[in-house]
Amino acid sequence: MSNSADAARKIAEPSAQEAVRRVLDTVKAEKRTSLTAPEGKVVCDAYGIPVPKEGVAKSAADASKIASSMGFPVVMKIVSPDILHKTEAGGVMVGVKTAADAEKAYDTILANAKKYKADAKIEGIQVQQMLAGGTEVIVGSITDGSFGKLVAFGLGGVLVEVLKDITFRLAPAAKDDALSMLDGIQAHDMLKGVRGGDPVSRDALADVIVKVSQLVSDFPEIVELDLNPVFATKKDAIAADVRIVVDFDYKPRPAPRPTEEIVTAMNRIMQPKGVAVIGASAEDGKIGNSVMKNLINGGYKGEIYPIHPKAADILGYKAYKSVKDVPGVIDTAVFAIPAKFVAGALAECGEKKIPGAVLIPSGFAEAGAPELQAEIVEVGKKYNIRLMGPNIYGFYYTPANLCATFCTAYDVKGSAALSSQSGGIGMAIIGFSRSAKMGVSAIVGLGNKSDIDEDDLLAFFEQDPNTAIIAQHCEDLKDGRAFAEAAKRVAKKKPVVVLKAGRTSAGAKAASSHTGALAGNDKIYEDVFAQSGVIRARSLRQLLEFARGVPVLPTPKGENILIITGAGGSGVLLSDSVVDNGLSLMTMPPDLDAAFRKFIPPFGAAGNPVDITGGEPPITYVNTVKLGLSDERIHALILGYWHTIVTPPMVFARNMVEVKKEMEAKGFVKPIVASLAGDVEVEEAAEYLYQNGIPAYAYSTELPVEVLGAKYKWARGAGLL
Repeated sequence: MSNSADAARKIAEPSAQEAVRRVLDTVKAEKRTSLTAPEGKVVCDAYGIPVPKEGVAKSAADASKIASSMGFPVVMKIVSPDILHKTEAGGVMVGVKTAADAEKAYDTILANAKKYKADAKIEGIQVQQMLAGGTEVIVGSITDGSFGKLVAFGLGGVLVEVLKDITFRLAPAAKDDALSMLDGIQAHDMLKGVRGGDPVSRDALADVIVKVSQLVSDFPEIVELDLNPVFATKKDAIAADVRIVVDFDYKPRPAPRPTEEIVTAMNRIMQPKGVAVIGASAEDGKIGNSVMKNLINGGYKGEIYPIHPKAADILGYKAYKSVKDVPGVIDTAVFAIPAKFVAGALAECGEKKIPGAVLIPSGFAEAGAPELQAEIVEVGKKYNIRLMGPNIYGFYYTPANLCATFCTAYDVKGSAALSSQSGGIGMAIIGFSRSAKMGVSAIVGLGNKSDIDEDDLLAFFEQDPNTAIIAQHCEDLKDGRAFAEAAKRVAKKKPVVVLKAGRTSAGAKAASSHTGALAGNDKIYEDVFAQSGVIRARSLRQLLEFARGVPVLPTPKGENILIITGAGGSGVLLSDSVVDNGLSLMTMPPDLDAAFRKFIPPFGAAGNPVDITGGEPPITYVNTVKLGLSDERIHALILGYWHTIVTPPMVFARNMVEVKKEMEAKGFVKPIVASLAGDVEVEEAAEYLYQNGIPAYAYSTELPVEVLGAKYKWARGAGLL
């Protein structure tokens, strides 16, 4: 049996967990918040995490005897539940070489500890085999408010706090996750061996990461853990120091609702047979009036029930005093009444068995009234009503012609589903979608996220045949772990793009471990998104362009990118963008180089980019792009167009669309993006290209490559490349 299989079996044995439970029970009984180093060794031994030989000395003679039996040099450290930072207390001596030195070190450490904290409880002095050589790394774990248990890896020793070069994954982590962490730090080349040094054992390190992640998952009360340093050599990885912090009051988040339950409710909310408008109004300028008009003007074919205490009818529809008076089935209730009346009306929705409430009103937690929000959450739980909002613009679901919002009715149908936590960002999404003629399947406001959040939307859009891409703006994730698990599942089928606001906030709280202190909030989001296959947008514009462009592009069949440009300058900038977006410029084979040279002037440049120069007629673009599409070694094309009299913008655009269609008819289907430099006519040309399946941008060499990069990121994550 292999070592890793043996270790996995050992962890699975109840005895391993029992050994850790005994230690933690002692710590709890003594009302401590951390483990001593010898207790840490017991925990590591139970889970097969390699640590050096060691013993605890109760006297100077004891220290000399233990050190002699394990062999010099040794490290000696104070063992005290009251001294967490041992080095600060003068409680560590490294490189103790003889029995006499061990006795002296014992006395010195004891004196230092008493001077540091006179009343510290001292259990002895740990004598530990000193590890020599290898690369110092850190393996740790923290407990995040949104994501729960995370495992961390980075360079260890003093470097970890200087460089802050650390990466995170959700725990428990699989072997593949652990191996990806080794490549996920900036200094990953250090692990491969530099200047003749030995590379580390990747398997041994990954094994430690997996075991730590399993340990903290099995014992939620372990809220922080540091193995620092871990000495990684070409044959093993041994943790020289163990620090474990516990919180016996910690409670993991409850498990999210089952996906089937989410989808059943969301299907009724997003595709209702009947909609009630609570607070419907005949008066222009009122939100209840706008919602009614949008439902009617948007072409919704289901039943519309205005709810109003006095009116007999509103905008030609019979009005009711309460949802309970409506004879038919209501799937969605849109609220357009002041915050203080919402809970009462929501209870009536519960009695009517309405599954979904769209809460447009503001004046809840965001306005300093958390008690009003807590009240509606309780009503929602009592009657099992899913709540969207409060403090939102509502939502659009175009396949049902449903405009359950006070914004203008929206009618450009397509396959992009977008959501936003912020109303202002929602308005930008709606405006861009109209301006760019981007077809959407849905635009959803989430606001305060009292209940429905991003992972509920992922579950719905995952199975929605009308949605091909999901793009979400968020300021926080209420349950990051539930989101990550949903995203990991959904991203295998459809691209998931997220714009996480608040990237630059410090986010790191004071913590008693290195790992905790280094856990900048945004770094966790970055790494968990990558682990989950999420495409991260860096700006609002990127979010919108990815939502528009990624579904237009076919999935590439390989990594080789070719640039064809009419201007050397744009070729250089496009090449930079290729590198910035993790794409691969194809190395031009000699035969292909010769083939391209036949079409370009002698002073043009073959290689990659292929520079056809500015003065060339349209046929040069046609011939070179045809060659690029027909050669199986090339997997995607980036076109750099330069506005000239010889090849005007619309001539270029029409030719490229014709070439694309002609080659597709012959079976050559590849992603093509274009960057257009020139006077204002290039705007019309870019729009024409886009409408015909070539994402094209006037005045930008970055955006087209970013869109292509996003498509590649998704294809890699979904295992299609």
